[in-house]
Amino acid sequence: MLYNRVSYFIDLETRMTLKSYLALITLSTITLIVLAVGVVLGYSLQKSYLDSISQRGLELGRVIAHNEKIIQAVELSNQGKPNDIQDYIEMLRAQTDASYIVVVNKNSIRLSHPEPEKVGKRFVGDDIYQALNQGKDYTKVAVGTLGQAIRNSVTIRNDDQIIGAISIGYLSQPTSELIFKHLQEAGLLVGFVYFLGIIIAGVLILKLKRTFLSLEPEEIVQKFKEHELILDSIRDGIVAIDHEQNITAINSMAIEWLTMNVLNAPQVVGKPLSEQSQSLSHFALEAQGQITQNRFNLGKLEFIATLYPIKIQKGDIGYVIVFFPDHGEKSLEQELTATKNYADLLRAKTHEYANHLNVLSGMLQAEHYDDAIEFLQQESDGDQVALGRIIKTIENSAVAGLIFAKHNKAKDLKVEMLIESDCQLGRYPSKTNEALVTLVGNLIDNALLAAWSNRLLTSPFVKLYISDRNAHIMIQIEDSGAGVDEKLENRILDFGVSSKHNTEQNGIGLYLVKKVVDQYHGSLDWERSEVNTTVFSIYLDKRALIK
Repeated sequence: MLYNRVSYFIDLETRMTLKSYLALITLSTITLIVLAVGVVLGYSLQKSYLDSISQRGLELGRVIAHNEKIIQAVELSNQGKPNDIQDYIEMLRAQTDASYIVVVNKNSIRLSHPEPEKVGKRFVGDDIYQALNQGKDYTKVAVGTLGQAIRNSVTIRNDDQIIGAISIGYLSQPTSELIFKHLQEAGLLVGFVYFLGIIIAGVLILKLKRTFLSLEPEEIVQKFKEHELILDSIRDGIVAIDHEQNITAINSMAIEWLTMNVLNAPQVVGKPLSEQSQSLSHFALEAQGQITQNRFNLGKLEFIATLYPIKIQKGDIGYVIVFFPDHGEKSLEQELTATKNYADLLRAKTHEYANHLNVLSGMLQAEHYDDAIEFLQQESDGDQVALGRIIKTIENSAVAGLIFAKHNKAKDLKVEMLIESDCQLGRYPSKTNEALVTLVGNLIDNALLAAWSNRLLTSPFVKLYISDRNAHIMIQIEDSGAGVDEKLENRILDFGVSSKHNTEQNGIGLYLVKKVVDQYHGSLDWERSEVNTTVFSIYLDKRALIK
């Protein structure tokens, strides 16, 4: 039985729609608020009404206590002389809303009472004695001969002497009926507010439902995930911007092309489009709410961008920008040529190492073991020296492995790569290692290519210095290249700008370096030295790297 009940409530919760959830929450909230307001209002109304009755009774008692006729009658009673104020007091009571007015002498003997047969008898209740003995006006809910009532006791004085007291009472039943009547009126008002709140909540829920296109929260999340997957599965770059050209959505392909995967979507969304592409930002300014198509370059690749306007709030216009590379015949031909050159290079390397193996095999077959050992030693000495120096100075395994790989590349290019003996680099978190690998790798690649390109004019070399001894990490790369063209000096760090004139996609390495340096609030400088070498220097704050 218990299992069935639990299953019922679980099924009920599963079946509840957004409208049901909102209706239940709204109704519960309004009910709690109305109940709380009703309780507070009822308590305040009852207290206010009772305070009002008490105040009115005390004021009426003080007026009667100063009545000369009452004072004289009480004085006569205290002297044992006959008096008759019963009819007079009843006349006064009839003119007010008091249930009874009882006058007593200093011995608490009644001089008046709504029931005439009780006149001359002692007052019932001890609340009158505060007025008789202490001279204090007093209010109390007490039970007398007429039943429970709000009784107000007032002292009667003559020449500042206490001569008697007056008790003015309001019976509880009539008082409760009046309070209940007032509470009914307040209840009608609270009920009206309650139903008005339900109506307004119902209208808002319907409007909210239409706003959500009648979708449930789970369906909204599901569709959002579907759209995100669909965007990321498209091989074209897609960027959505608002009327201020802030990026509102971007797919993974656009991230790859615009930022070279240095940044991710959360780091780009909400930022101006101009930070990622000045060309696309300029196209959006020129579009003027029309579907337009333009061409622009990223590195050596030419792209086609189509801008689709979207109307957003207050007549403002945003855009969805779809762009993709323009793979023309020339581009494909260049890519095929580069692939063929790379294949030729691999064949040449394979042939070179095959010759080395043949030489080694011949020496071993001729039993010239010493010559074979010397041949192997010559081939490996250079690598061992470089590896030993790297291991001794660079503790960071990721950067050390990269430098050794670049050393081998320099050897293949016939470029001498020098590593300063006082280099030092400790271990860092993996995220920091990625940044350091990006910086060192791209700078060395650029330096090797620059030195190799200038090999006919001077002996090609690249010199590396890296240190983290102080509060900063310093990376310095010097090469024997021809330097940066004066026309490109101010733009050499921009995306797609390069001093190289081959068919490769260039202008990306220094752009990536600049992105990483900016991300960690570092500095990047370059200069032409007195000995006609180009020196790139990077300074990074270690605290920013390990956050």
